[in-house]
Amino acid sequence: MNSDTFHLALRSQKLTQDVQGCSVWKVVETPAVLPAADTALLLCDVWDNHWSRGAALRVNAMAGRMNRVVCTARERGAQIVHAPSDTMAFYEGNPARQRMKAIPRIEPPPLLEHTDPPLPIDDSDGGSDTGEASWYTAWSRQHPAIEIDESRDVISDNGEEVYSFLQHKGIGSLIILGVHANMCVLGRSFAIKRMVRWGMSVMLVRDLTDTMYNPAKAPYVSHGEGTRLVVEFIEKFWCPTIGSYELGAGDHG
Repeated sequence: MNSDTFHLALRSQKLTQDVQGCSVWKVVETPAVLPAADTALLLCDVWDNHWSRGAALRVNAMAGRMNRVVCTARERGAQIVHAPSDTMAFYEGNPARQRMKAIPRIEPPPLLEHTDPPLPIDDSDGGSDTGEASWYTAWSRQHPAIEIDESRDVISDNGEEVYSFLQHKGIGSLIILGVHANMCVLGRSFAIKRMVRWGMSVMLVRDLTDTMYNPAKAPYVSHGEGTRLVVEFIEKFWCPTIGSYELGAGDHG
């Protein structure tokens, strides 16, 4: 396995004042060099299907690029964590799942205090933009376009398992890609809020995520704009973001 480094520009946003003394959000990019061997990429809920047709279509469109990023990062020495929630039965007996289950549990530290303001979008209707009114479990596994390397990767949808694995491997940096930014990517036990509050260094791949947002709800913008607002929210309050191209695969974006 080749060891490498990722040269990243961590994008966050800081509330500051302009020359007239008015409060403004300023984009800040901080250079960072991460050893690949000390870095994990986690795929959050990149399922094979979704109850929202629009959500499924957008994941289908991203899955190939996600896989290229994952394969490149893996070959550069990063650890890959597949986290398709609610599908662990599908992976029972799978070597990558068994590798995760074999790790002794480490008790996570107490959760750090952290500001948690409301989201900039209204997702109270479930967020589908294609008319579905009721939620159901449409997924059974991770999207088949995402390759799992049984000799290296791990599979889990449990935050304490993931945390224990990262600690045992000496991995301090967690890069998250997947869906949906306003729900699972923020709220799952293995995702941004919990890992930040456990003291992990977390980053979001901003061009490999999506939101559950219906433009018929506030703030009444396009779906793409709703996603942009949530990504900016994460940059302001939770963790920096990077572009997929910074990991060595995909187009600049």
